Amino acid sequence: MIILAFYGIHRYQLVYLYYKHKRNASHSTEPPAHFDELPFVTVQLPIYNEQFVIDRLIEACCRIDYPRDRFEIQLLDDSTDETTKVARDIVDRYAAGFPGMDPQPIHYIHRTNRHGYKAGALDEGLRTAKGSLIAIFDADFVPPTQWLYQVVHHFAEPGVGMVQTRWTHLNRNYSFLTQVEAILLDGHFVLEHGGRSRAGVYFNFNGTAGMWQRAAIDEAGGWQHDTLTEDTDLSYRAQLKGWKFKYLQDVECPAELPIEMTAFKTQQARWAKGLIQTSKKILPRVLKSDAPFHTKLEAWYHLTANISYPLMIVLSTLLMPAMIIRSYQGWIQMCLIDLPLFMASTMSISSFYLVSQKELFPGKWYRTFLYLPFLMSLGIGLTITNTKAVMEALFGIKSAFARTPKYRVNKKGEKSQAKKYRKRLGIIPWIELAIGCYFSVTVWYAISTDNYFTVPFLILFVLGYWYTGLLSLFQGLFERSNSGNEMHEKPYPVGV
Repeated sequence: MIILAFYGIHRYQLVYLYYKHKRNASHSTEPPAHFDELPFVTVQLPIYNEQFVIDRLIEACCRIDYPRDRFEIQLLDDSTDETTKVARDIVDRYAAGFPGMDPQPIHYIHRTNRHGYKAGALDEGLRTAKGSLIAIFDADFVPPTQWLYQVVHHFAEPGVGMVQTRWTHLNRNYSFLTQVEAILLDGHFVLEHGGRSRAGVYFNFNGTAGMWQRAAIDEAGGWQHDTLTEDTDLSYRAQLKGWKFKYLQDVECPAELPIEMTAFKTQQARWAKGLIQTSKKILPRVLKSDAPFHTKLEAWYHLTANISYPLMIVLSTLLMPAMIIRSYQGWIQMCLIDLPLFMASTMSISSFYLVSQKELFPGKWYRTFLYLPFLMSLGIGLTITNTKAVMEALFGIKSAFARTPKYRVNKKGEKSQAKKYRKRLGIIPWIELAIGCYFSVTVWYAISTDNYFTVPFLILFVLGYWYTGLLSLFQGLFERSNSGNEMHEKPYPVGV
């Protein structure tokens, strides 16, 4: 609890940095300098088996407003299914032009192997890229037409190596799960990126909806695929070389949130494992560098934050024995020990996400109070999946890059093609249900011993484990039983 409390206090620190350095915020309308002649931009679109969203992505990129003699699009396709034909046909159509759309400078690059996964595809594209600036969008993103003009002039400032923009959500209101996911991501993009960038410490490129200086990529050593978060790895290597990063919170780039619990778990596990891998690789270099102490400390918190998941497992295991052993405890000990730790480790989560929603939605942020218990429960429910990922990273166990499937579903009631790319369920949901049952017994014990202070906290654990476990099973087993038992048997990376 003490270690978790330190990471909780760090969330308060990020909120403090966000407001303290508010005057340092970068804005799309106020670049420090402008180009006299616009630089050549290469837009890279790495995809892998994304047949449901590829046409939306290409159409959005081809409608971006930028001089066509200073602009090219690379579709970097690693697909192993029918996406290859769909993508090639769409690229050929836009390259040739059609009524209402002039011929576009778009190129199709297909690899027959997935060496290096996304990092390998991006590196392959750089070999033929003409641009001095490289913009990257994942398959589920829909960049606005003015995106390049909002970003490009910030590179006229000497030393800027990367500019990241804020993700927004196409299907935020699709389901209760997507609404909670949106709040989680908003917290990251408002307070983590906002606080770190304004304070002038290291922060990371998010893998998409950002633009790189080609020279920064090359000087940092290029895309490397020895971690699952190649974006964070390259970000730290570039900043250690002295390149400056900028974050434009006012520039939005909409994307699709995972609509399935299994897909969401896969995404979170990949990020958790990748960040721990990056911390093992990069933190020694950061600590040995000439960076200021506060920059090193923030890098430590950033890259090791997912170690909290194994600690949550330990906490979960010890709660019941601790309640029995400490049954003699009175209100004084509880107020002196439990309450401060609870406030630091748990309440910081609530304040963190409330502040981020207040910044984005000043008129209706108070609605976030309704989602807070479920947001905290979802974080608890992810502990099994993410602990497994963190332990794999710590012990050096390698795994494939598990993509997050997207289905182009934006509104409530729309049918998804979820059966197409669904991950295997495995034993994890059953473990989550079992732990939820264990905590329901703990709730009963707390009530029977008049330990009412701990009951709301314990109920969060019950809700979290049962919610993630049941949703994983229902979205897999129940939908599969009603869809002709069609499962995707191709050898995709095994997710959760």
